[in-house]
Amino acid sequence: MTETTAHTEPANMMDHLNMMDHFGFTPDQGLQFGMYSLGDHLPNPADGSRISAGERIREFIGYAQAAEDAGFDFFSVGESHQEYFASQAHAVILGAIAQATSTIRIGSTSTILSTSDPVRVFENFSTIDHISGGRAELVAGRASRVGLFELLGYDLRDYEELFEEKFQLLGRINREQKLSWRGKFRAPLNDAEVLPRPAQDPLPIWRAVGGAPTSAIKAGLAGVPMVMAHLGGTTSSFKPTVDAYREAARHQGFDPGTLPIATAGFFHVAATSQEALRGLYPHINEGMKHTNGQGMPKQLFAQAVDPHSIVNLGSPPQIVEKILHQHEAFGHQRYLGQIDFGGMPYDQVMKQIETIGSEIIPALKKYTAAPTPTSATTAPAANHHASEETAR
Repeated sequence: MTETTAHTEPANMMDHLNMMDHFGFTPDQGLQFGMYSLGDHLPNPADGSRISAGERIREFIGYAQAAEDAGFDFFSVGESHQEYFASQAHAVILGAIAQATSTIRIGSTSTILSTSDPVRVFENFSTIDHISGGRAELVAGRASRVGLFELLGYDLRDYEELFEEKFQLLGRINREQKLSWRGKFRAPLNDAEVLPRPAQDPLPIWRAVGGAPTSAIKAGLAGVPMVMAHLGGTTSSFKPTVDAYREAARHQGFDPGTLPIATAGFFHVAATSQEALRGLYPHINEGMKHTNGQGMPKQLFAQAVDPHSIVNLGSPPQIVEKILHQHEAFGHQRYLGQIDFGGMPYDQVMKQIETIGSEIIPALKKYTAAPTPTSATTAPAANHHASEETAR
């Protein structure tokens, strides 16, 4: 086998594999709905109380089980290495979730690849894939909270270069059973065989991107699926990022129609949009103070009630209409809601999951699933009927 360096190896992870098929996205299932947790371990802003780390970790497992029962398609938990988080060993938590569930797909909200060894990451997630019976996915991202660079012994000045080299190596490990490789930040691999190979071969791997087009363009050029995260703004403001991703993939010779896109952001459902604002804002504001150093301005957050806001907050019919608007703009395959942030009490999160399963997911599936031949004559004419129907 010829040894290649990290700087000359093509970046595409799965060659020209139709990843829409490989990831199990089919038109008849419609838009997938999932939940993601950052793994935060924050006090409840109502009274300042905070549960133990052990209780919080067990909550993640409980959420995954409830999401599966409610008909969610996907559940994920993220990795962070600082105060007010409990998911530092997120792969261990996902292993427990794999054992505690049987049908829901599971994965990382973001595996911080910049400060991890791609060999160990692949070994961990291949193992999770086997425990789960082929339900695991990996979302590789860069750290938005940079304290882990010092903690784990990396130089923050290498932020971009670390991620790109390691993401490229992870891709090679995923598609080659044996490889030789040489890069800047890791010891060379010489005819190395990384085991176990996943049950799904190759392992489904996404690239996490923010709202700006730069990282999305890199994902498109690499021909890998994209998870686009957002804190706020209008749906239209994120469409250029999606367009840039697909154009970059097309420019590199990939068919954008074979590359899944997921979006991820804050979610809160209540009887009215004003009740949803009041219910979520203290958790977002106080939680961001603890984890990001500054809160969310109230006037800015209040814009989430706008029908064109990317934040899915409001009554069930309002949220359905918002997500359908986003789906029309992006043509994405999966939406992920962040439901448990900021010390949200367990019973409130479970109530959110229940409402999503009973009122939101069925409506989304109804209006985004391609009709089967037998139902084509009775299917709704277009998604814009959703608000009329769900409001009844």
